[in-house]
Amino acid sequence: MKKILNYSAIMLAGILICSGCRKDFEKTNTNPATYNQNSFNPNYVLTSAQLGYTGSTDFSYDTWRGNLIYCSTMMQGFSTVIGYWAGDKYFLNAGYTAAYWGFSASTPTGGDGAYPEQVRPIVDVVQSTTGKPAYANLHQIARIMRALIFERITDLYGDVPYSQAGLGYYDKTYFPKYDSQQSIYTDMLKEVTEAVAALNPSGDIPSGDVIYKGDIGKWQRFGNTLILRMAMRLSNIDPATAKTYVTQVIGKTMTSNDDNAFVLGDATGGRATINRNSQILLGDGGQENYYVRWSKTFIDQLKSTNDPRLGAVAVTALYLNDGTKVQNPAANANPAVQKGMPNGKDLSASPTLAIYSDPSFTGFNDYSSAAPGLIKRNGPTFILTYAESELLLADAAARLSVGGNAATHYHDGVKAAITYLSQYDAAATVSDATAEAYVTAHPYNSANGLNMINTQYWLLCNTMLDFYESWSNWRRSGFPVLTPVNYPGNNTGGTIPRRFPYPVIEAGTNTANYNTAHNAVPGGDLLTSRVWWDKN
Repeated sequence: MKKILNYSAIMLAGILICSGCRKDFEKTNTNPATYNQNSFNPNYVLTSAQLGYTGSTDFSYDTWRGNLIYCSTMMQGFSTVIGYWAGDKYFLNAGYTAAYWGFSASTPTGGDGAYPEQVRPIVDVVQSTTGKPAYANLHQIARIMRALIFERITDLYGDVPYSQAGLGYYDKTYFPKYDSQQSIYTDMLKEVTEAVAALNPSGDIPSGDVIYKGDIGKWQRFGNTLILRMAMRLSNIDPATAKTYVTQVIGKTMTSNDDNAFVLGDATGGRATINRNSQILLGDGGQENYYVRWSKTFIDQLKSTNDPRLGAVAVTALYLNDGTKVQNPAANANPAVQKGMPNGKDLSASPTLAIYSDPSFTGFNDYSSAAPGLIKRNGPTFILTYAESELLLADAAARLSVGGNAATHYHDGVKAAITYLSQYDAAATVSDATAEAYVTAHPYNSANGLNMINTQYWLLCNTMLDFYESWSNWRRSGFPVLTPVNYPGNNTGGTIPRRFPYPVIEAGTNTANYNTAHNAVPGGDLLTSRVWWDKN
């Protein structure tokens, strides 16, 4: 298990360095004397980019709005009755769907979101380490991180600024073009392939790496696993390319839960270092702690097979029923009493919409919350895991006839998806023997193989609290089959959204490029339009 126990000092130094890049934007992009490659240690900037990927460094706005408000509820991992959680009802809140993007890609001068907090620093690391032998491995890790960052951005929005993004200082490209998602995936696969090949276990050890502490062997396996995930994203739209890249990484991906990539939060470092999902789910922004529960869909799926994860990830009566945010030391983890909350309900007096009118309602404390071990402020934010790798290999074997035996990969993936939970907290541990017994009792069935594989992937991503990935893989695979919510006045005609619309701020800052991309989205720039690879 990979532990990163203290990165507060590195993080804060990185924030200070990067925040300097945001001030006097025009000046710092035209006067090399004010900001240049000798002005900072790129290791600090790598730290900033990695932490930015786990959530915004201010108040988790991208995590709150993108991962939780929208993705978690659309995927029926979580359910809520909070009115402003628009994703639970398929409403469009343009500010919330834009939160992950952040400020304009052309002028990322501050604020939260991927372009200012991830793209800008990681491009700085790539550019500032190019051709410098002392930073050879750091450069390759930054290339892998850049692909990781852009994979999520393009999966959420489709065609986005990519090739020119973050280069304002270096080549004065202040208004980056939007690249097609197809070209972005082509380049990301090339970039990570080259970067993995160039990593040198005998070379420099990047000190700013808060994921693996510069362990190059783990970065090689991480990179190959990322290639696998990106390749499988193309399995419907371009199966030949998918098969080529999957074949390339066979035998080179993650080998156990010890390879899992995550960053541990640090509650002593202030907002910037607290686990972002925990920050929201513990109620720092409102009453999310009390009104956000595991979805009935998720809990029912675990119950249907007596899945041992249920007692590890869910509890009832998590909070004392006194209006405070104090956790109940007697929270009940008994699988028999777990109950998911239905999606699409509210706090109104409507006989059809009110949670109080639902036959399942006996009190909020009786609905299942995420277990305390999963939402610790100093807990891990998972980025990429061995279980994902094995389930993707199972999908590749079943769908593309490449990568070995689907049943074997399925077995190993499901078992890892159960046993990795100990990396959250000892209380979430499920023994190896229990996991093996469960997988043996529920073996892979090729007649229903893709459904089984991708339902397990959905369960895994939900327990990882990585609902971005849950949504992306659901769009790719179509599994599990979810019954949509059809809340009155929704913006999708009662269908689960397929994409985030572009942020309207781009219309006023990167106008020409935004207009071209906005007008070119098939079916319109809507929640219901699809990204290029979404052909399921």
